Amino acid sequence: MLEDWRTAPIPEKLRAMLGFLEKMTLQPEDLAPADAVPLRAAGLSDEEIADAIHVCASFNLINRLADSMGWELQSQAAIHRYADTLLKMGYK
Repeated sequence: MLEDWRTAPIPEKLRAMLGFLEKMTLQPEDLAPADAVPLRAAGLSDEEIADAIHVCASFNLINRLADSMGWELQSQAAIHRYADTLLKMGYK
């Protein structure tokens, strides 16, 4: 999953959401209501979509602050350990 979410063995709901969040992060000016249609078609509820948008927006904000303020980030190994924990336990 960490190497390439597009080809990873993950649920289609997650793959659809990751594509949406990638566009939201890298091309926010191109995001339109039509971009949510595939999410709903994949079985995501509006609440799940909103939750993912809020989490992504929070991470995007922190990343932009870190870049602009020169904050030091964790090592790649620490990031992977954290990601593994999140995948197993979620954000709860």
